[in-house]
Amino acid sequence: MAGPDRRREIPTKVLPGIRILHVMRSPVGGLFRHVADLVRGQAARGHRVGIVADSTTGGARADEVLAGLAGDLALGIVRCPMSRHAGWSDIAATRLVARRAAETAAEVVHGHGAKGGAYARFTGGSAVRAYTPHGGSLHFAWRDPVGFAYLALERAALRRTELALFESAYAERTFRGKIGAAARMRVVHNGVAAGEFDPVATDPGATDLVFVGELRLLKGVDVLIDAIAILGASGRTVSATIVGAGPEGNAFAARAADLPAVRFAGAMPARQAFSHGRIVVAPSRFESLPYVVLEAAAAGLPLIATAVGGIPEILGPQASRLVPPGDAAMLARAIAAALDDPAAERAAARALQARVRAHFSVDTMTDQVIAAYREAIDALNLS
Repeated sequence: MAGPDRRREIPTKVLPGIRILHVMRSPVGGLFRHVADLVRGQAARGHRVGIVADSTTGGARADEVLAGLAGDLALGIVRCPMSRHAGWSDIAATRLVARRAAETAAEVVHGHGAKGGAYARFTGGSAVRAYTPHGGSLHFAWRDPVGFAYLALERAALRRTELALFESAYAERTFRGKIGAAARMRVVHNGVAAGEFDPVATDPGATDLVFVGELRLLKGVDVLIDAIAILGASGRTVSATIVGAGPEGNAFAARAADLPAVRFAGAMPARQAFSHGRIVVAPSRFESLPYVVLEAAAAGLPLIATAVGGIPEILGPQASRLVPPGDAAMLARAIAAALDDPAAERAAARALQARVRAHFSVDTMTDQVIAAYREAIDALNLS
């Protein structure tokens, strides 16, 4: 009879937790979703996490989400006024971020969006300063006076950026082309959680289409309305539910006034919104890697989207199905084709769901962000 196995067990190296401070301006949209996912994932892996955010935006929904994160925020949450545009309040906000970084002994200060990134990177201290643009100033061009100011600030902050993280390869290429290269740059795709692959029940009164997002020209809501009008002029009535809120909401409602089959439903969570339409439409003019496309794909919903930003990275082999941005006639044709062949749309949706399940996991996203933090911390300690 064989004796006991006396092979020595090699202990697994347990890395110490990192103290992480996330900084963002407005707690809304995909940026907020991204930060919330990171907070949960980082806390679950033993890291100590805190947030600094704007106190004047987000409303009841932000308050609810932040309250739900409280148990994961070992370093707490602090909110203060943060203006969308440059102003005197930026001085106080930057000082607050610096003070919180010192009080929490943060090893990583991770700024999200143009404003959050500026506050995080113009603080002092010895922390790794990480930055994720989330689109932000990447929307601008050097030839535009406002764009010149934003991009010049980005370039000035570059030498204070130990780590730049991007949700898409498109965003990383755009950043390099417009601003330059940071010390370390990594592409880490956004991810979705296992529960988001559960099917969404369609409401009995659902419309043909549903749009979910901010009501801004950037999101192409006007193009969708024009495409529906084109179809109407050809004798085909297409119904749509537009879910969201934003600065151009009233203008879009006025544009759709002669289209009684188009209704505006206000803001609501994405999965709730998806139940209001049979096909999700994302007609954006600009995106990085939009959560609404990932969420719709994960839920197995038919999808019509534009070929902008990182959306082709999500669709992969199906990228040829994407529509040019800003082209209402092409969008109208894509809508008509989808409505005429629902079986083909369901098959494409199943294939895309499998791709998202394989390549866009929130756990993978969290692990890759933490690995990038560790690389930057090690490099900073050796310098």
